[in-house]
Formats: sequence, C-alpha cells, structure tokens
Amino acid sequence: MTRSPVGTPVRRVEGRLKVTGAARYPADHNLSDLAHGYLVLSTIGRGTVRSMNVDPVRAAPGVLAVYTPFEPPPLEPPWAQDPTAGIGYLQFPMQDKEVRYHGQVIGMVVARTFEQARDAAALLEVTYQRRTPNASFADGVPHATQGRPPVDILAAGTGSIDEALARSEVTVTATYTQHPEHHNPMEPHATTAVWQGGHLTLYCGAQAPLLRALQVAPAVGVDPARVHVVSPHVGGGFGGKVVAYPQSVLAASAARELGRPVRVVVTREQLFTVTGHRPAFSQTVSLGADRHGRLNAIKHDAVSSGSVAGPYFGDPADWSRTVYRCPNIHLGARVVPLDVPPATIMRAPNEEPGSFALESAMDELAATLGVDPLALRTANYSTTHPGTGLPWSSKHLDECYRVGADRFGWHRRAAEPGTRVDGDWLVGMGMATLVYPAARFEMAMRVAFRRDGTADVAGATADPGTGMWTVLAVVGADSLGIPIHRIRPDLGDSALASSPLVPGMLAGAGGSTGTASAAPAVRAAAESAIRALRKHAVEHDRSPFHGLSVEDVHYRDGVLHAGRATATFGELLTATGTGRIEAVEATGQGDEVTRHAFASFGACFCEVRVNRWTREPRVARMTCVVDAGTIINTATARNQIVGGIVWGVGQALLEGARVDPASGRIANANLADYPIPVNADIPPVDVHFLSYPDTVFNPLGARGIGELSTAGSAAAIVNAVYDATGIRVRDLPVTMDKLLAR
Repeated sequence: MTRSPVGTPVRRVEGRLKVTGAARYPADHNLSDLAHGYLVLSTIGRGTVRSMNVDPVRAAPGVLAVYTPFEPPPLEPPWAQDPTAGIGYLQFPMQDKEVRYHGQVIGMVVARTFEQARDAAALLEVTYQRRTPNASFADGVPHATQGRPPVDILAAGTGSIDEALARSEVTVTATYTQHPEHHNPMEPHATTAVWQGGHLTLYCGAQAPLLRALQVAPAVGVDPARVHVVSPHVGGGFGGKVVAYPQSVLAASAARELGRPVRVVVTREQLFTVTGHRPAFSQTVSLGADRHGRLNAIKHDAVSSGSVAGPYFGDPADWSRTVYRCPNIHLGARVVPLDVPPATIMRAPNEEPGSFALESAMDELAATLGVDPLALRTANYSTTHPGTGLPWSSKHLDECYRVGADRFGWHRRAAEPGTRVDGDWLVGMGMATLVYPAARFEMAMRVAFRRDGTADVAGATADPGTGMWTVLAVVGADSLGIPIHRIRPDLGDSALASSPLVPGMLAGAGGSTGTASAAPAVRAAAESAIRALRKHAVEHDRSPFHGLSVEDVHYRDGVLHAGRATATFGELLTATGTGRIEAVEATGQGDEVTRHAFASFGACFCEVRVNRWTREPRVARMTCVVDAGTIINTATARNQIVGGIVWGVGQALLEGARVDPASGRIANANLADYPIPVNADIPPVDVHFLSYPDTVFNPLGARGIGELSTAGSAAAIVNAVYDATGIRVRDLPVTMDKLLAR
C-alpha cells in the first residue's frame, strides 16, 4: 500500500522550475511584435487636467500610441462605475479629466521597447488646475463617517456597551494607530495581452484567474468566455492580485487597437498608488472586567482611511467578536474619505490591525490587574463563537497556549517590565492569541487517469507562492493511492474551470481558503474518476474486466482488482486504447455553517531585545503553535506561518507609508524609504502544529493557515517591547524615538 504523503514535509513540485528560472511569469512572455506600455501618473493630489502636450511624445523614437484623458483608450462604459466589478476603483483612469489623488493613472505611452515607452512618457507636458487635497487621516478621524452600522452584542438586561463598562470593576481604554501598508510583492504587477480571432489572452499575476477574466471582459466589451487568463506562477500576491487594476484593461485595450501584443509592467514606485494598499487605522478599545480578569465588556471602535476613488475600507473591529468569551461586545466601523489612492485587501485585511489593537489592550488590562498576560487570556477562553454563540467545529487553542508557553519558556518572563537586562540589551517577552476565520469557496477540480500511468489534477485556482502546486499533488496522490511523482498538477489557467458539469468557479487563492477549498474538490473528483474507471473497465470489450459488474471491480493504489484479474489503470487504458478517463467535481460549504463556527487558532510568543542606549528594537526569537486541523504539507505550511510572522515584524517595527497632507504624495514610495523585513530582521522561529483534523469543516479536516500568524504576531512583538522597556507604544511602527526614556 502506498504511504500517504499528507502531513509530511514534501518539497515543492514546482521548485526546480523556480530556482532554475524556467517558471514563466507574466512579464516573461516575449511574443512576436510585442509592444510595451508605460503608465503616466498625476503629480498633484487633487484637481483637473487642463492640457497635455503629446507632440514631443509622439515624435520620440519607437512610440506607437499615446493615451490620455483627451484621447482615452477605447473601453466600454460604465464598467468602472460599478464598485462590485472587482477593479477596486470607482472611476476608471482616463475616462474623465479629474485628478482624485497623487499617483493616479492619467496616461499611457506604448512603444516598441520598455525603455522607449518610459523615456517618451517623461516628455509628456501636463498642466493642471490644482485644488487642495484632503489627505490627512489624523485630521479626518474626528470627522469620520459611518462605514457600516455598529454591532452590539449585549447580555439580557444591559442597555448599552457603556453601561456594561460602567458596571465593570476594572476598565482600560486606549487608542492604537498605524499608517498605510503596501504589499510590495517580489513580482511587480504585470500584464501581457494578446488578441487572436476576437479572443483575448492575458498573461497576468492573478490570485483568481477566472475572476480576472470576468473583471476584464466587460471593459473590453467581450463575453467572459472569450477571455483566457494564464497565471501559473504568481510572484507574491498577499491579496493585492485578487482584483483587476488598470494595467490589465489598458494592456488589453491597447493590444486590440494596435493589433499586436502589449505588455504593461507597473514599476516599483508606481505600485504604491496604482495597485492598492492596506488603509491607515485608528482604533479605540475599551475593556471592562472583574478583578479576576473575566471580561464583561469589549468596546472596539475602528476608523479606517478610505478613498474618494475606491469603495474599500477596513473593518478591524470585527476581529474582536471572535476571540474571547465576553457577554457584551460593541463593534464600530467608521471611515475617513480622503484624496488618496484606493485601498484593497491585504494579507489578514481586518485581522492584522484588529489583533494589534485588542491584543495590546488585553496586555494593558493584564498590567492593570497585575496578572500574567497568558493567564488573562486563559481566563477568557471561549468554547463558542462570542458573536454568534455557535460551537466551534474544533478548537484546541488552550493546548496552543500550554504547548507554546512550555516550548518558549514563558515561565522565565520577568515579574516587572524593564527589569531584565543582558549587557547592553533590555530583554522582554510578549505573547498574543492568533485567530483567523476558516472558510471554503466553491471550487471545481478535474482528476484524470492517463494511459502512461500518471494522473492529472487540475483546476483554475492559483499559487501565489503558498504551495498550491504541491497541495494538488499531495492530495491527488493520497486520493488515488499513487506516488506524488505520478501526479501531474495544473493550475493558474481560467480555461481549467470550464467543464460540462461546472461552467466556472471564481475561487482562487485568497482569504486562507485555497487549500481548504481545493483539497475536498480534488478528493471528490478522484472518487468520481475511480467510479468512471471501474465503469469503463466492465463496459469496454477489450478490458480484462469486461462483462463483470462494477461492484466486482475494486480499485486500490492505482490497481484494479476482480478475483484473480488485476491491471493498473495505465494497463487498462492501454488495452482499451483510451487516452484518459476523467471526472470533474465541485465542492463548497454546506449547511454545517449554520451549526458551527470555524476558525484556525494559534498562540505566538516573542522575545525582543531593546538596546539600552540607542533604543533599537530587535526580535530575538519567536514560537508559534498552530491548531489548523490537518496539515497537508508540513513544509509549505511552516513557510506560511513563518511568512505571516515576517509580516508581523514589518507591521510592528518597520512598515508605514507617509502621506504628505499638503500634497497627498506618498513620500516614501520606494524600497529605500519604505523598509520591509529582510533576512537579518527575522529571528529563529519555532513552529509547532497540533494534529486535530476538523472533519466537520471538510472531509480532509484541513483549515486555512496563510494569514493566521499575520493576525497577532505584531501584537506579540509590541507586548514584548513593553515588557522589555516598560514603555507602551500604541502607534506603529515601533521606532527608536518612541522608546526614548519618558
């Protein structure tokens, strides 16, 4: 019997392609007669484009076309006006002359080479009618408008959350803030567009290929079935490559008009305004508890920055309805519309900022009560979802606390903050709870037996570095009982979603749903393919099993058995002259969502060192214990947890866009001035997975993990900084100036 690879460390099946450079990304498709587009961005924060002198641009070497608000690209209105269309913008670039933020796309130059397009774009002369932008988030917070109706979950007899706080024996209140954050994937956003016979092919980084096809098709006026999105490898997405951005539709439009392929690559600096970001946040959290630390009230009011040009805003307070047992919870969400670039989803979009605020407040409550922060969290452990009262399908967070504290050495934490010294360094420990909701999208997968003894596992999902190529291979091998090297996975292609049974599924890689959605679909398709194989075995007249009943033929580990007759599926298909036997199945959430609440859980422990003289903070080590059901591939799962912690280091210590309130310009829109974590910033990380399959959630028992450690790791770091210094930093990132003695 073939040993199942599920739960073992499996090397990435696409790893060799990537390390040898053979993996092809959107900008790697060097097609015949390829032209290059270069975006032109506004240099004011608000106003109107009055004129654009394009004569020097058209006269520049190699220029093929120039698009401006005066000569816009041919697109189909009113696509860009629909906030649900998935573009992330309320107005599509160049469809009017209004400038709504600094860095807005106001033109595109297409030339024979990238360098020619870039150099010609620099010759474009633009005059504006300027208006003063409203770009200060801090000034706008007191005047924020309601983003969604407030949510109040109150115990019987309690009139308001403020009443519940007033009845509490101990209360703490604090405001936590953070600047906008940017995805900055290793691979910039890029699209190569090709038209042939009225059909459009887009080579672009897409976390959901079919969704991208559905987003772009209306803009260019074709049926979605005529748009083919190819995205087998995504060089990092983090939520930023879910929706369509201008480069995709502009490349498509220009390619059709010019009758040749067009590629548009967004430069690193342009990424800061063209392709979305995490909003800025100001969150006020009030906690009420008794003197033993049992929570009586959580009041979490969050304000998010918004954009006049985009519909998205954050709602981080919602995280507080999922974590701790509490009879009275208030969740508020307001927004400050600004003349800034539109925001979008970003890894753990609400959970990352929400966990920073609530987990910091929990530590402040622990300090006020004089209790251990871990003991406080244990005292408020919830066995049901605090917001709905539904029981958790599977929850072992208490074990995460115990195992994590033991592995980390939490008992060595100093009794008083700022008292543990090692030479020139102040040493502190902090921890935080990790919770991320578990969900499944409807997803279709195809499994096919081939006569050469291999099997295809394919679907229109994506792999933005999360390891989905290997997940398909592992689950396919487990479902069919054959070795991984005989599985041929395929993904990242919108055409793979089409089948007679399933016309198309929108799911891809996002919201920590990729594996949880794909794995059950692979299992279901494998079971259907086995049934089809057995049926073929008894019906085909050249089969050694011809004439038997289907019930007499059994399948195990790639071999069919009936009495003394045996044949591998490859031998059967060869004997019958059949190329392949396949099946497509789609799976998704069922009515279990009405009976249970689903989430992945974890506990993150952190040690930091703060230099006594310079106040430089460094993360020294971290331990993360995870309860996420069945772990399909322990190697890539660990990658995901460590990756989320890297994001926590960035959030806590390094990242934050600085918007000039006078101009609306992002002053640090480059990797020199917007620091992101590098290898030297990341300490040893101890990752441990509990093993409790959640078969209520799906048949394999696997929940999502891609964003789990992003939701809490920054708070653990900030809490450790407090323990090291006695200074509570409530504005991220934690920089040296904020740790100077007060």
